[in-house]
Amino acid sequence: MQDNRTLYERNVQDRSRLRYLLGLIIRWKQNFKYARARRIARKRGASIGEGVIMPLELAKKVNSNLSVGSHTSIQTGKLDMRSPITIGNHVIIGSGTEIITTSHNIDSPDWEHKNYGITIEDYAWIPTNVLVLPSCRKIGYGAVAGSGSVVVKNVEPMSVVGGNPAKELKKRKCVHSSLIVESLLGGDYEVYRKTWEKRN
Repeated sequence: MQDNRTLYERNVQDRSRLRYLLGLIIRWKQNFKYARARRIARKRGASIGEGVIMPLELAKKVNSNLSVGSHTSIQTGKLDMRSPITIGNHVIIGSGTEIITTSHNIDSPDWEHKNYGITIEDYAWIPTNVLVLPSCRKIGYGAVAGSGSVVVKNVEPMSVVGGNPAKELKKRKCVHSSLIVESLLGGDYEVYRKTWEKRN
């Protein structure tokens, strides 16, 4: 008989009861930390979906310019909150990545701000130490920016870009639709518990 379960489901449901309980305790501690960060971010005016992972450092500085969908992992505090940032569902943003949303009018004697903002669509992956500049206004569905890239313009859906400046290297074949994004940092307490309960 064919096993149609996802890798995550197999990893959780095939555990012994003891191993499951140990995993539950570890995840409970992480869940407490991430739930606190979500509460703080929401109090500061951000729109935060369910299952979002973010560092406390970021939660303490966000404002109403930030909107994050569900089941998204943000591992950096370097988001420029002066202009709107809209992040979709199942997005992964790695540590050390910096997203700059605002610049200055260099042709103005007052050097006033130029607000741009950015939209990062569902299933995008922006790994470690990527620099996204204000000239990039959109990172499309399922797009990937290679580590260390400098992203200076919009990234098309399913494009894999890299380099400085980042250029398209290839197209992605599929998105990470079976991945429980919050499990990457142990923030999957609720999903883990529900997955175990559904075992045969």
